Amino acid sequence: MIAGGPKPVAPFSHAVETDGFVFVTGQMPDTPQAPGVLPDGIAAQTRAVMENLRLILGGLGLGLEHIVMSRIYLTEFKRDYAEMNEVYRSYFPAGRLPARTCVGVTGLAYDALIEIDLVCRRPS
Repeated sequence: MIAGGPKPVAPFSHAVETDGFVFVTGQMPDTPQAPGVLPDGIAAQTRAVMENLRLILGGLGLGLEHIVMSRIYLTEFKRDYAEMNEVYRSYFPAGRLPARTCVGVTGLAYDALIEIDLVCRRPS
């Protein structure tokens, strides 16, 4: 668990590390200061999730540049896919995007529009 990190919505750790790989649990678009309170719209929720991921990674001494794979879950796939992509892409330098899977789902905790989990690699 990362001190000051988002409050888990279920029994899990923020991240687990093994053999140089770091698996970051899916993060929601709330904040550590206001658990369960979500911003309006996919753009704001995507930014909130990315900032939570940045917070978790920072607590592990890592950054977004250490992401090797992300999985994105959207409850309104057709409506939100393009706008989410615009925000998501803004967090990475050109030519340095991690591998990714994005799927539509029927529901997420807190009735969120988005959740993102990560696989990262610690530099050796």
